[in-house]
Amino acid sequence: MYTIIGPLKTRAFRVAWMLEELGEPYTVDPVPPRDPRVTAINPLGKVPVLKDGDGYVTDSVAICQYLADKHGKLTFPAGTLARGQQDSFTQFVVDDIEGALWTTAKHTFVLPKELRVEAAKTACKHDFDRAMAHLTARLGDKTYMMGDTFTVPDLLAGHCAGWAKSLHWVVPDGPVSAYFDRLSSRPAFERAKAARAAAA
Repeated sequence: MYTIIGPLKTRAFRVAWMLEELGEPYTVDPVPPRDPRVTAINPLGKVPVLKDGDGYVTDSVAICQYLADKHGKLTFPAGTLARGQQDSFTQFVVDDIEGALWTTAKHTFVLPKELRVEAAKTACKHDFDRAMAHLTARLGDKTYMMGDTFTVPDLLAGHCAGWAKSLHWVVPDGPVSAYFDRLSSRPAFERAKAARAAAA
């Protein structure tokens, strides 16, 4: 039994979605960021944290890839060309899509008011739009980033799409919009979303 530490309204949702995809049981301990119980594990105070037996894994991307590797699902094997290509997509999602979203969040409510820069959010939206154009070209007519196989970067991108929607950022019509619709219609996503709603 895994334990997700952190509220599902945070990036902890990704971990719940991953565990739903894997069919693995889990509990949620909705400890908020920077709580002493979190900083004792991760000095930055960031959630989520995954508790696996007596050990912990921090940071949502690392957690999702750890779970995929451990269970041999939603990933290509380490050391293969396909895994290198998969990791390239993961890096693209983290740097170009999530980076724009997270920086917007920092300049909206995370940073102290005196450090927030309104113009930064405009720049972030520009970067997000550019990332969507890149995704359009890179995705092509594939079902998922790696073809017919749903993998970790798809899950991360699906979470980011919901985040963008909450900001009223529009994704391009056509293949990218259809791609995000496929991600949000996965049964495991729906189960994770129901768990998040139940915890609210």
